[in-house]
Amino acid sequence: MLALSFIIFAMVILAGTYQIDEEKLVMNNSSVLVDAEGTVITNLYMENREVILIDEIPKHVQEAFVAMEDSRFYEHQGIDFRAIGRALYRDILAGAKVEGGSTITQQLAKNMFLSNDKAWLRKTNEVLIAMNLERRYSKDEILQMYLNQIYFGHGAYGIEAAANLYFNKPAAQLTVAEGASLVAVVNAPSTFSLFDNPERNKERRNVVLTVMEQQNYLSADEAEAYKETAIATDRQEYVLDEALFTYIDMVMDEARDRYNISHQELLTGGYRIVSPIDLDFQHKTYTAIRDDSYFPDGSKDAQAAMMFMDVETGGVLAAQGGRDYVRRGLNRVNVKRPPASTFKPLAVYAPAIESGMYNPYSLLRDEQLIYKDDETSGYAPGNVTGEYKGELTMYDALTESANAPAVWLLNEMGIQDSISQLRKFGFQLPDRQLAIALGGLSEGVTPYEMTKAYRAFAHEGQMIEPHFIKDLYDRDGKRVGGTNRVETEVISKQTAWSMTRMLENVMVAGTGVSGGTTTSPVAGKTGTQGYPGIDGAIRDAWFVGYTPEVIGSVWMGYDQTNENQYLTGGSRYPTQLFKEMVNSLPASLQATAFQQPEGTDDLSPPIAMEDIAGFNAHYSLGGSGLISVELTWEDFDDDRIEFHVYEVKDDVTERVASNLKEPFFNEGRYNPFALPSYQIVAYDPVTETEGSKSEILKPQFSW
Repeated sequence: MLALSFIIFAMVILAGTYQIDEEKLVMNNSSVLVDAEGTVITNLYMENREVILIDEIPKHVQEAFVAMEDSRFYEHQGIDFRAIGRALYRDILAGAKVEGGSTITQQLAKNMFLSNDKAWLRKTNEVLIAMNLERRYSKDEILQMYLNQIYFGHGAYGIEAAANLYFNKPAAQLTVAEGASLVAVVNAPSTFSLFDNPERNKERRNVVLTVMEQQNYLSADEAEAYKETAIATDRQEYVLDEALFTYIDMVMDEARDRYNISHQELLTGGYRIVSPIDLDFQHKTYTAIRDDSYFPDGSKDAQAAMMFMDVETGGVLAAQGGRDYVRRGLNRVNVKRPPASTFKPLAVYAPAIESGMYNPYSLLRDEQLIYKDDETSGYAPGNVTGEYKGELTMYDALTESANAPAVWLLNEMGIQDSISQLRKFGFQLPDRQLAIALGGLSEGVTPYEMTKAYRAFAHEGQMIEPHFIKDLYDRDGKRVGGTNRVETEVISKQTAWSMTRMLENVMVAGTGVSGGTTTSPVAGKTGTQGYPGIDGAIRDAWFVGYTPEVIGSVWMGYDQTNENQYLTGGSRYPTQLFKEMVNSLPASLQATAFQQPEGTDDLSPPIAMEDIAGFNAHYSLGGSGLISVELTWEDFDDDRIEFHVYEVKDDVTERVASNLKEPFFNEGRYNPFALPSYQIVAYDPVTETEGSKSEILKPQFSW
């Protein structure tokens, strides 16, 4: 008999040991998203729970739960046979089940390890697991797990979440009456809700206080005093802020893609995520993207996306994936679209300057030409204005967003040079045609990619990976991920600075002037992708630009453009929206000027050719010959302009002086019978081109 009892006991212990899965004791724990200053932005969870230690729970709260749920908790070994017998006796008297006999340890075993299926071995398993929990863990550890696990209604799991939900305070600050009110809730959260049924909760709370008195946790006077205490709730039921939807999803995707933390793990693992978000700015982008005044009239259901990043760190300050973005919806920050003319700086002008064969004032051919090769047979890009000047400097071509010079330049330098540079900017494109000069891509690019690429212009030719997670800590406070700020040089500092100077001019004298002024200087590029077949129809409208502190991309359009659904008005709308966002940046992200990188040459303003005025030509006897020729004219305000002097005789023109800095020329002549006429021509040494010409004069004698 003794041997049989030992065998049965051993089987019980072994069975209970087998049932315990340590991983199931690790409860779902809310993760928290905070900004760089530690301010809580939002909680991320499947179950709203914040696991705390038993030492953080007041003793009187612990006593209230023990008194009501398991009065002999500190005496039994997981099973309270006395309570089971008492419950059975009362059930028999009532003719129905009126009292439970489960201990706190059994409740923990049931909630953590067992399903709700009413299998015949379920109660047996509950008992076995409870006994083994008691063998493995101390009473404080079991009570800690229980209080962190139980459900308090309204989405709150665990005592900490409940204290915050109902009273807007941590569990450590709960009073005796508040603790008793929470004990009253757990028996039936909907029936005894502090919010929905406060009177019933009060009745149940007073029962809890009476039981605490009976078990000597409170004196009679204390119990009566607490029963008279009015409970003031401060509801903090969590509602996820829609303005954060895009940002939260991109945080979760970054945790998965860079740190191999699944969405489920992030929602249950109790992580602390430090983000570079600017919460106020995030809300402003949310409000703006939903404001119809920033969109063309008649653009019902038009969509948009925007992203803004800190120039220095690469931290994403704000992101919006659509005007009506929903969690895990179509995130247009990551949707590829033809970038139109915003691609010109990346695909044409930066590679050209980087090659060393061109500079910002190099002259480009501005004519509508037909290009024929294997990839672009019969391609004849034209300027939107329909006007052509024969030649334009790169500076002016970018400012005016002229198409013909951009394609001509790409053809001259070679598509492969552009593709090689675009790879450095982070683009892996299947396209090998001249249309890439104008952003005519088969797959397109994303606002995320464009923001990332333009960082090279904004920060000395260096790119950095944008990030939504600055630091990532697990539930134990160990840093398990975060940015390390790795920068890659993709163009020279000089090229980057030249591009910034040119893109600044776009904003003050070119296609970026619409939308008013900004509180910080802006360099950027507009882009308008037309919809073929309908005059004035726009498929995609872009603006990509930066201030000294912030880079951003704004896209507008329809998810599906067709003959009945398209934009009008072009890129001035995203340009205006970008500028408004710049004006709403906090003071810490405002600036007065772009800072020129050390070791670079500044880009001088383009030379404006004036008409040559005051031209005089005369002869005099003597000098370095029998006759001396003296030419004078008025100087230009821009002292960079030089002058060439030409002799004109019998319709033959010959240069006799070059690169004169002063408005004066003198030469001696020995043949007084062969006296030519003269002409002065202005010369731009930057573009190496001649400009305005004077009239042709034959010198007169002066005595």
